Amino acid sequence: MEGTTPSFEWLHKYVRHTRFLLGGTEICVNVRRRPWPKGVPGLVPIHEVDRVTRPSHSGTTDATSSPWSRRALVRAGVAGGLGVSLPTLLRADTATGQSPKSCIFIHQYGGLSQLDSWDPKPQAPQEVRGPYQPIATATPGIFVGELMPQLARLSQDYAIIRSMTHRVPVHDVANRMLLAGQSLPTQDAPAFGSIVSKLRPVDAAVPPYVWLQKFGGGAMPPEASYLTGGFLGMAHAPVLIGNTHDDHPATPGFRVRAFDPVEGVTASRLQLRQSLLNEMDRALSMPQQREQFVEFQATQSRAFDLLQGPTARKAFDIEQERPETRDRYGRHPLGQNLLMARRLIESGVRLVSVVAWMGLAPSEKFVSVESWDMHGNAGISIFENGWNGLGWALPKCDEAVAALLSDLRERGLLDSTLVVLIGEFGRTPRISRGAGAIGRDHWPNCYSAMVAGGGVRGGQVYGTSDSQAAYVSNRPVTLEDFTATMLHTLGIDPTTRLSPDGFSRPASSGEIVHDLLR
Repeated sequence: MEGTTPSFEWLHKYVRHTRFLLGGTEICVNVRRRPWPKGVPGLVPIHEVDRVTRPSHSGTTDATSSPWSRRALVRAGVAGGLGVSLPTLLRADTATGQSPKSCIFIHQYGGLSQLDSWDPKPQAPQEVRGPYQPIATATPGIFVGELMPQLARLSQDYAIIRSMTHRVPVHDVANRMLLAGQSLPTQDAPAFGSIVSKLRPVDAAVPPYVWLQKFGGGAMPPEASYLTGGFLGMAHAPVLIGNTHDDHPATPGFRVRAFDPVEGVTASRLQLRQSLLNEMDRALSMPQQREQFVEFQATQSRAFDLLQGPTARKAFDIEQERPETRDRYGRHPLGQNLLMARRLIESGVRLVSVVAWMGLAPSEKFVSVESWDMHGNAGISIFENGWNGLGWALPKCDEAVAALLSDLRERGLLDSTLVVLIGEFGRTPRISRGAGAIGRDHWPNCYSAMVAGGGVRGGQVYGTSDSQAAYVSNRPVTLEDFTATMLHTLGIDPTTRLSPDGFSRPASSGEIVHDLLR
């Protein structure tokens, strides 16, 4: 399992393991042995189970009394082996009393040009400003690039940050930094979504964290940086939909295969395992730990709801949307993935990450999902109408993100849903020539991001750049500040200790940018 993400199929696959060692004592019975995946700590599965007994110290079988504490039970991984490895995934944050907030985090993987989108410089030289003209937004005094007319009309719903900054112009490293919200992340630093999963779990029969469209190409960060949960563990890894470039809802015949049953695990067999788990619950519960036991039992119940119930399955079924709604978002990977993200948020998922892959222009062959890495090296100019050009990618992004914001507002969800649109860095102010066409290269010193909903004060620009959008003039925003602000909007104190030792490092060391918020 190391370097991969848990899926519902994974839960089905290992739901049959129900014989374990509890601190050296067996919960036993027969049948066949099956190996447990590497990288899942604390679980010692032994056999598939048809009934449960526990050898007593006298050598007789005792299935009713138990000296084991809930802590020992969880440590040994009984719940995980029964296909309910979701205690931390599904345990509700009922004690905080906070209103639920969700996040849709859109990765403009490769790095969007700030000059051609959020920070146009019409007075700059031609080799800097490019061919696009600025257009007015609905907010007086705020202008954006001409390829974003729909977002221009919605400017009251979002804030533009024109002063994002760091110093690393290398894709994989910069993406790891963005994911972790740190300038110097450790190898096992959890991604933002995993942090949210840990600190704001959900109270619903859906996963807390979903990732739509896997990174791909030479610029992608290590899978461990966003698909494993880092030091928080696989319990806080996202459910991945979109393992390949064509595994998305815009592909004809697409369906989410995560709910497909594993061969040999029928619904009745899964129900048998649930009955078995209930018997174990009764046998292992202790009166003095009743409160903990009830919480543990509720978590198990939600896990089986996830496997057997309709809630998650329905949330992922984009075919339930009306054709005109699907058209509104755009019949391309980003548009349909953002529509699915809205469905997931509506069903109770806490955070959905979406890689902004717009798909291919007609007659193009697949190269990479790095749409925004527009050097001109793919034989397409940054200003042309191909998969690696702004003429293709930016209007589709404009269409999809504008549809998402409007749809969330119409459904009363925008105020409780933070929407983030950002890349790992920006592009060079001066246009250069790539291997086959003109483009812009990597530029982390100054770039832009958009944030909307979730308590963000729309209709504003935060921070300014110089005359060529090359360097920050005032109010710089670091990755740490950006992450701290996002955590705050989701009801998470950024100073919450989240390091492996439990006390040495906060969830974010940045400062909350309060001026961005209402």
